[in-house]
Amino acid sequence: MSEEHRETGTGWPEPTEPVRPSGPAGEPDPRPEAPDPDELSPLAPAEREAEAPPAEGSEDDGPSGSVAEARPAARRLTSAGAMIAVLLALLGFTLVVQLKTTSTDSGLAGTREEDLVRISSDLDSRERRLRQDIAALEESQRQLRSGEQGRQAALDEATRRADELGILAGTLPAVGPGLSVRFEGGDEATSPTRILDAVQELRGAGAEAMQIVGADGAAVRVIASTYFVDAQGGGLVVDGRRLAAPYTILVIGDPATMRTALNIPGGVVASVADDGGNVIVEDREAVEVSQLHAPIKLEHARPVS
Repeated sequence: MSEEHRETGTGWPEPTEPVRPSGPAGEPDPRPEAPDPDELSPLAPAEREAEAPPAEGSEDDGPSGSVAEARPAARRLTSAGAMIAVLLALLGFTLVVQLKTTSTDSGLAGTREEDLVRISSDLDSRERRLRQDIAALEESQRQLRSGEQGRQAALDEATRRADELGILAGTLPAVGPGLSVRFEGGDEATSPTRILDAVQELRGAGAEAMQIVGADGAAVRVIASTYFVDAQGGGLVVDGRRLAAPYTILVIGDPATMRTALNIPGGVVASVADDGGNVIVEDREAVEVSQLHAPIKLEHARPVS
């Protein structure tokens, strides 16, 4: 046995090929006939390297040092991305709906500047009138609570309210500033629909009392229950009384506000003009509404005691 064999202590001849290291430090397998690991594995060395998990603490692990830690982070990123996509989709849908609504809502888009000014003036006048009514009611409330003067104030307030209700019900005559509104034209221009539209516009503009007069001078007081229908053979029936065209509505209220209401784009004046008729509106300092309406007999309503 050679000295080299004695130094190794194995007693075996020197191998013709170098032994493959199998341990982490590259030491040879102490077994004399250890099988080659490459021969035992059915996979090629390159495939084994691809499938083998990286060793702990290797540089491939990334900052966390573990593949298991990277997978939850990837799932979290995927969930956050999905949530962001849903929010962006909702935001886009909202913007599309808003733009569509804005584009279709063109009620006043094509209105002239002077028409917009009239509409704004009408709204301002209604606001002032409502504020005046609120101030008057607050003053009446203060007087009713003022002790010794409360009884007289209550009597005066009741009298005033009775007069106002009498005017609204058509049982009392009235006089004041207002308008004279005359309708001229054919059957379409002076139809019950056009007259009713004018009455409603005037009421909305603060009309306090009105009556309609026919060509023969016959007049009918207009109240909340007044109706308008076509008469056989032409003309108009108002509360059962026949009137002949042209018709004139005498109305008490703020002239500027009521005139603006009649002349709004697409309103009474424009509709009658489209039907081939004409509406003549005149301001009057004193309009007399003298035609009375018979009191309505209540059959079911009773005052609360």
